[in-house]
Amino acid sequence: MVKDANRRKYPLSDRYIEVINDKLTGEVLLDEALKMMKISEKMSVASWIDLMSGETWNVMKIGYQLKQVRERLAKGLVDKGVLRTEKRNFLLFDMATHPIADTATKEEIIKRVCTMLVTRVSSSSVDSQSDVPNAYLRTVSMICAAYAANVLENALLYLQPDLREQAFNKVDELMNDFSAWPFAGTAGAKIEMAPGTELSLEVIAAVLNVLTKMDAIVSFVHGFIYLFV
Repeated sequence: MVKDANRRKYPLSDRYIEVINDKLTGEVLLDEALKMMKISEKMSVASWIDLMSGETWNVMKIGYQLKQVRERLAKGLVDKGVLRTEKRNFLLFDMATHPIADTATKEEIIKRVCTMLVTRVSSSSVDSQSDVPNAYLRTVSMICAAYAANVLENALLYLQPDLREQAFNKVDELMNDFSAWPFAGTAGAKIEMAPGTELSLEVIAAVLNVLTKMDAIVSFVHGFIYLFV
């Protein structure tokens, strides 16, 4: 987030962001987004989400839209061995499909989601068990993005009805807690912030704040969140 004391006068989603580290991530879509944001004028979180997701009608900004997001995400997962590519015949033509190749990855993600939503876990315990920085906040971001995209229920189908209801209630808490800045923490999570990361974590709150106001959002948002965590 652009360090400006006056930014607090504006809603989270309207605050400007800037690139402070343009080191490439190795993920094609993230790197494309990073390059665009680096050379562009400073814009708000909400503006970038509108532009990159194709939600804007501003023809002057059409070049900011990320192209073929679904196909490129699928190809990236094929390259990682999570999916595989198959040709399927649909009446008069063949179409490439991408079924699961590594079921263990899918199962691990579902387990992560369900554990977060139906058991008591602290941010410190999750972070201490992972060698990935900000593991707890990454999982929260993934859950909130999946919820906003209306696909979270696919992971919760494995739960009993009462636990599923509990899980959705917990998602609402997470969305409320982490779409505000500073993070509210009423869901029982206290995020430890490393010195100098506050402005980056404020961007996470701003992105989730946008998600709370949207009925659905494209897959790009999850990558957008990871760019800053």
